[in-house]
Amino acid sequence: MKRALLCSVMALLLVANAPAADYDIVIRGGRVLDGAGNPWVRADVAIKEGRVIQVGQVSGHGAKEIDAKGRYVSPGFIDMMDQSGGVLLKNGAAENKLRMGVTTVIAGEGGTPVEAAQIPAYFAQLEKQGISVNFGSYYSTTQARMKAMGDGAGNPTPAQMDMMRKEVRTAMEAGVFGVTSALIYPPSSFSTTADLVTMAKVSAQCGGFYATHMRDESGDLVKAVNEAIEIGEQSGAKVEIFHLKAAFAPGWGKLMPEAIAAVNAARARGVDVAADLYPYTAGGTGLEIIAPSWVWADGVQKGIERLKDPKLRERMKKEVAAGSMPGWSNLVQASGGFGNVILANGFSQKYAPYHGQSLEKIGAALKRDPADVAWDILLAGLPNRSVALYFMMNEGDIETALHQPWVSIGSDAAASEKFGQMDALGLPHPRAYGTFPRIIAEYVKRRPVLSLEDAVRKMTGWPAQRMGLTDRGLIRDGMRADIVIFDLDRLDDVASWDKPTAAPTGIDTVLVNGVVTIEDGRHSGAKAGAVLRHGCGG
Repeated sequence: MKRALLCSVMALLLVANAPAADYDIVIRGGRVLDGAGNPWVRADVAIKEGRVIQVGQVSGHGAKEIDAKGRYVSPGFIDMMDQSGGVLLKNGAAENKLRMGVTTVIAGEGGTPVEAAQIPAYFAQLEKQGISVNFGSYYSTTQARMKAMGDGAGNPTPAQMDMMRKEVRTAMEAGVFGVTSALIYPPSSFSTTADLVTMAKVSAQCGGFYATHMRDESGDLVKAVNEAIEIGEQSGAKVEIFHLKAAFAPGWGKLMPEAIAAVNAARARGVDVAADLYPYTAGGTGLEIIAPSWVWADGVQKGIERLKDPKLRERMKKEVAAGSMPGWSNLVQASGGFGNVILANGFSQKYAPYHGQSLEKIGAALKRDPADVAWDILLAGLPNRSVALYFMMNEGDIETALHQPWVSIGSDAAASEKFGQMDALGLPHPRAYGTFPRIIAEYVKRRPVLSLEDAVRKMTGWPAQRMGLTDRGLIRDGMRADIVIFDLDRLDDVASWDKPTAAPTGIDTVLVNGVVTIEDGRHSGAKAGAVLRHGCGG
C-alpha cells in the first residue's frame, strides 16, 4: 500500500514538474510537401491553436508528438466537386472523405439543400451540430429558376428574372461561392445562355463563380466549353467546369485536346476559367437522363406520366437510337450503347438481382427493350432516383486533362451517412472512397503521369488559391493546420467497380484545423471542421 502511494506521489511530481508544452502538436521528421508544387523537405511541423506555427527544425515540444519519419506530410486535400450538402446535416463525420485525405469540400452542383433565404440558418445548423470537414457551397441557378417559374420549360418573364437575380443575391450575401448549373438535367437544361449570364453577373459582383456541369460532355463538348467561357466572359464571373471529360467514344483522343485548347485560349485572353475532374472512365447519374428532355418539359410529374405511355415510349426509343438532339445529351450514345450502361442502384427489390449488369443484358434476360428496362426501373424505384454507371471515357483523355496545370480534383461524390456504405447519393461508384488516393496511386506510382509534388498541388495549393481560401492549402507558417500524413509505399485507392466502398490504405493520420480527426486509420470523433463563407460586400 505504501509503495503504491509513493509511486502515485512520484508520478504527480513528475507531471507537475514537466515543462509546459510549447505547441499543441508537433509532427516530427516527415517529408513535407508544401502544396505549392515544390520538392519535399525533411522538416518538423509545429501546430498551435489550429494553425501551423513553424516548419523546419522545431526544438520545442508538443502536447502531442507525431512521428512522421518515412512518411509524407501534405496539406489536406480539397474536394472541388462534393455532393455532401444534405448528408452533413444527418451525420457530420464524413469519414469516407477524411479517409481519402480530404479535409475541405466544396459542394453545390445541385445547389444548397435549402432555399436562398434559409442558407444562414443552414450554415448555423451545421456549425451547431459540428462537422468533421471544412465545408463550402455554391447555390444553383436552377433553385432560383424553380422558385420563380417552377420546373417546366420556357423563358422567364422580366419579373421572374428579377426574382431569380434577387435569389442569387440573397445566396451570395449568405456566403456561397457562386452559382452553378447542371445543363444536361431538366429544368436546368431549359435555361438559355442569356439567362445564365444574367445570374452569373450577380455572382461576379461578389467576386464569385459560375460553376457548371456543362450542356454537353459528349459530341458537342467543345461547343459546351465555349458556352461556359462565354458566360464567364460576358458576366465577369470566374468559371469552373465540373468533372471535365470527353464522354463520347467516337471522339476519344480528339475532343479533349480541342476542349483544352479552348480553355487555354480563353485563359490567354484573360478569362478566369479552370476545371476539375474525377479519375475514372465511368460517370454515374440517374436513369432519367435516358429520356429526351422534352419528356420533362412540363415538369417532373408530367414526365413520369409520359414514361408510362406506351405510344410515347415508341417515339422516345426512336430518339434514343438516333442520338443526341438539341437540348438533350444522349448518354446511351455517348457510352457506345446500352451494353456500357450498368445498373448501379434500382431502389426496388424487383431489380436488385440485376445490379451490376448492363441494361442490354437485363433487357435480354427480361425480353424487353433496354430503353424500356431503364424506364421501368426508374418508375419502380420512385420516389428514389435510380442510378447507373455510364462507361463513356478513356484513360488517355484523363491523362491529357491531368497534365493541365489548371485542372484540380473533384470526386462528384457525397459523404456516406455510415462509413463502409454507399454515399448519400445512393450511387455505388468507387469515386466516393477512392478519388484522391487514386490520383497518387494510379497517376504517380503506377503510371508516370504526374510528379508527386504536382499531384499534391492539384489537390491542395491550387484549389485553395482557386477558391480564395487564403489560409488553407499550404503548409506554411500561419496557415490553417489541415494536414494529411501518408505512407507512399502503402498508399492505394483499393475501391473498385466490384468493391466501390473499400477503404483506401496508406493514409493513417488526418488533421482538420489542427485537430487529429483520423488517427491510426480511424475516425477520432472530432468535429473541428468549419463552414467556409465567401465574402460579398456592398
